[in-house]
Amino acid sequence: MLHEIERQLEKEGLSQKDYSELLVRLLDYGVICRDESQVEQTLYDRFVRIEDLVNEYLVVLGIRVQHDRRFQFVRLYPPGAQVPGMEEDQQNAGSSSFRQRLTQSEVALILVLRAQYDKALREGAVDEQGCVMVSFEGLTIAMKNLLKRSLPENLTERKSLFRKLRQMRLIQLQNEDSVEDGDVWLRIRPMIMSYVSDEVLSELMADDETEGDESAEAAESEETAETSAVAETSEESSETETDVETASESEADAAVDEPVEESAEESAEEIAEEIAEEIAEEIAEEIAADEPVDESADEERAEQESAEQESAEESTNEDQAVSDTKQPLSLFGE
Repeated sequence: MLHEIERQLEKEGLSQKDYSELLVRLLDYGVICRDESQVEQTLYDRFVRIEDLVNEYLVVLGIRVQHDRRFQFVRLYPPGAQVPGMEEDQQNAGSSSFRQRLTQSEVALILVLRAQYDKALREGAVDEQGCVMVSFEGLTIAMKNLLKRSLPENLTERKSLFRKLRQMRLIQLQNEDSVEDGDVWLRIRPMIMSYVSDEVLSELMADDETEGDESAEAAESEETAETSAVAETSEESSETETDVETASESEADAAVDEPVEESAEESAEEIAEEIAEEIAEEIAEEIAADEPVDESADEERAEQESAEQESAEESTNEDQAVSDTKQPLSLFGE
């Protein structure tokens, strides 16, 4: 077998070392994209020349090869893997050889990338290599909308996540250090379609639509509840206004009837007060007319006042006489 392989390699102008290098690269990375680098461009061109020899060797291991000539990439699938667009491997069903488990963050990001690629594909926003451009900001928003998740906050974890997807050749990113910048764009490769089938994508979108419908129904129910509450409030206010109007009308009717009664009561009170004042004046006049005049007391009071006046005049005259009889003292004695 080795002699046959060497003979065919000599026809293509290749050595056994070139053959081994191509196989090791495929088994190590699992994928080769011609537009990724100069190295992979050389390896892809070499694979095209000896594709049959590579397939013969890998079939023995149960590994299947996917070669997309349009977008120029080669990808390997482990034994028993279910590949969209390829027949199921019945011989190695259930085998876990050469399988690599992905983390939840990697699976979530792959699902979102597949959804973004399908959206761009329906909109016709695909370049000549079948790639789709998407920004980090748009990718973050899509992840929150579809899976209610976000990219890792830790910068190291985020770099490791995008490095892994870059090694899988699902995305093309020039600089991994720019993953924290929302304005940076990356390219989603068409091989993302072989990682996530249409059935899985449909289930994902259906779940998202169901959540959207539930949220819409919840919003509608809230609006209905608010509308009914407003209607009830308006009805209560209208009933209250009706009661107030009825009460005001009854009070107005009562007010129309009350002035006649009040005016009659006021006139009766005024008449009673006038009569009472007249009676009081008559009683006062009668009392003043009936009181006796005490003339004797007045005469005695007048005589006493005249006597006191006479005594005062006499004392004054005596003092004047005494003062007249006294002689002035000499300054030099007698």
